[in-house]
Amino acid sequence: MKISQMKNLGEVNEAKLNQVGIMNSESLIRLGTEQAFLKVRDLVDDGACMNFLLALEGAIQDVPKKEITSERKTALQAFYRQVCSEK
Repeated sequence: MKISQMKNLGEVNEAKLNQVGIMNSESLIRLGTEQAFLKVRDLVDDGACMNFLLALEGAIQDVPKKEITSERKTALQAFYRQVCSEK
């Protein structure tokens, strides 16, 4: 499936993911949220934000961002803070 057909991700995010070699939903799912985020942030968009991280997670889980569990959101927020502090 095309990335832009996944929940939360449109053509702009698909283009960013394609630029780092993530060409379809299967490769995004295989790579995982955190690794996909790091690839995009490090190679394409150093301003990638928490909303993008949540969009990736929602796409992988096939749910809207607002339906991601609070536990997973908390884990992703901690990951994001750590990544931002290393910049």
